Amino acid sequence: MTNADLHVHSNYSSDADFGVQELIGRCRKHNITIFSITDHNSISATKEAIPACLEAGIDFIPGIEIDCSYKGIDLHLLGYHINWRSNDFTALEHSVHKRITDSFPEMIGNLDKAGIKVDEKEVLKRANGALPCAEMIAEVLITNPAYHFNPKLQPYLKGGIRSDAPYINFYLDFFAQGKPAYVKLKHMDFSEAIELVKSNQGIPVIAHPGLNLKGQEALVNELLAKGAEGLEVFNNYHDADQIDFFATLALKKSILMTCGSDFHGKNKPLIDIGQYRFNKTYSDYLSKSIKQLAIRSKQK
Repeated sequence: MTNADLHVHSNYSSDADFGVQELIGRCRKHNITIFSITDHNSISATKEAIPACLEAGIDFIPGIEIDCSYKGIDLHLLGYHINWRSNDFTALEHSVHKRITDSFPEMIGNLDKAGIKVDEKEVLKRANGALPCAEMIAEVLITNPAYHFNPKLQPYLKGGIRSDAPYINFYLDFFAQGKPAYVKLKHMDFSEAIELVKSNQGIPVIAHPGLNLKGQEALVNELLAKGAEGLEVFNNYHDADQIDFFATLALKKSILMTCGSDFHGKNKPLIDIGQYRFNKTYSDYLSKSIKQLAIRSKQK
């Protein structure tokens, strides 16, 4: 394990619930001295995080996690050291917000077709102005006993086989790519996401490639050829074989190797800041990569 966590979400992500100060407090608790807030398609937390981390003595790396796609596969691209003041990211956030808002009725409709009815207005009320994400739909269904008659919800209720992390498990079972309530959004192409990061002086790193490319891990070579400069090797989704595959590839190609918990809070209750699957065989190379990122952060 290291003292870094380069994949953390704040409440500026629609599916996370911790404020910047709370995240910093959690970093202190777990002895994390280098971290990055990588909110979904948003840099809104950065302005607050930079002075707060400076005061707390924590090295902060400005970041973002961009939704994109490659050959029909939904991907996430991390961008580090981006020019977070750029209007490009404000435009990105507004664009994604509109696409998700427009897709919400279809999400509700697809879930209905899958055998689960939920009151659209109740979800929007719970969202309270935030984006109505799939995990929020799950929260409404699971916390309101009026829905519990539906046998399809039983696995996510207390004591059920999917109740350890019910909101994210519900998302994975119903709204993830290929699942019955999935809604295809027109995200930017992977190459466009790479260009967005690089044109704003950032470093593009592929987030949890083993999660999005499960069974097709070799495709990561094509993504690297298109300009990605690093791989998130250590996270809470890769198994031992995937860690070895991606770590070996990073060493072979002399690219950045990163680590991140993908902390969200209540939607991923089994994940905490600074905690991710790790193989100490690659400690030295990971430390070298983190040092490169941290030094660049201090130079900006």
